[in-house]
Amino acid sequence: MPLLVEGRRVRLPQSAGDLVRAHPRLEERARLLRGQSVQQVGPQGLLYVQQRELAVTSPKDGSISILGSDDATTCHIVVLRHTGNGATCLTHCDGTDTKAEVPLIMSSIKSFSDHAQGGRLEVHLVGGFSDDRQLSQKLTHQLLSEFDRQEEDIHLVTLCVTELNDREENENHFPIIYGIAVNIKTAEIYRASFPDRGPEEELRAARALTGGPMISIYDAETEQLRIGPYSWMPFPHVDFWLQQDDQQILENLSTSPLAEPPHFVQHIRSTLMFLKKHPSPTSVLFPGNKALLYKKNEGGLWEKISCPGS
Repeated sequence: MPLLVEGRRVRLPQSAGDLVRAHPRLEERARLLRGQSVQQVGPQGLLYVQQRELAVTSPKDGSISILGSDDATTCHIVVLRHTGNGATCLTHCDGTDTKAEVPLIMSSIKSFSDHAQGGRLEVHLVGGFSDDRQLSQKLTHQLLSEFDRQEEDIHLVTLCVTELNDREENENHFPIIYGIAVNIKTAEIYRASFPDRGPEEELRAARALTGGPMISIYDAETEQLRIGPYSWMPFPHVDFWLQQDDQQILENLSTSPLAEPPHFVQHIRSTLMFLKKHPSPTSVLFPGNKALLYKKNEGGLWEKISCPGS
């Protein structure tokens, strides 16, 4: 069955702007989300999701109460939630392989929904802007089309993407919302930023920069963050890129150079330095070729588990 808004099938293809104009509740919800102030989310109870990562959990989780992601320029942040059991998935999509990623999002929620009594699937799409290369527009279309292709009814509740998330300044376009969080217990979705991005930030960023596919990073049953083991090829011309000035890095390693947050170049440089130090993942990064496991401690902060099963 298809993608639905207020119980009616969405007619595709159409732009995000046309879609909300046909559905005033969608337009109002996007307006309210854009109008919020940005909340800074601390590390307690937070699971931060990087680009091309996926995390899913439910209100039964004793460790995680918030899923979040930010730094989305042309990317979109997707939240899929089952209203019956509260199972919630958040992912940060960049358009690399939307056709494969949407079924992955769906199956992650279904793993919780086998015994769900009633309820429905609701999807929220946030991110992107009116960029020159129309990458945001393309990703919006891909996501809407792929959710429409799924067997289950999926109710589109929030659509704040591309032209609906755009502001103009001196003839340049920027996203209004760069990041969101979802409260697993209350289902509230709000504008957010995240000073703390959790463990192994550079390692996870290196996997994405080298072209790794969308992966799930959290095991809700054990309440553990699972990182790796990953593999990647040496990053081409890493020394050359590290010698370039900030403008060159912005223009060549960003999908939207004018719209990136201030820390973008430093983030790319530190990831490139990591890739120079670790041209391919080794036993140094993943002892015994096993995943790095983290669990929240009593203070709500991530703590490394020394070995699996401990």
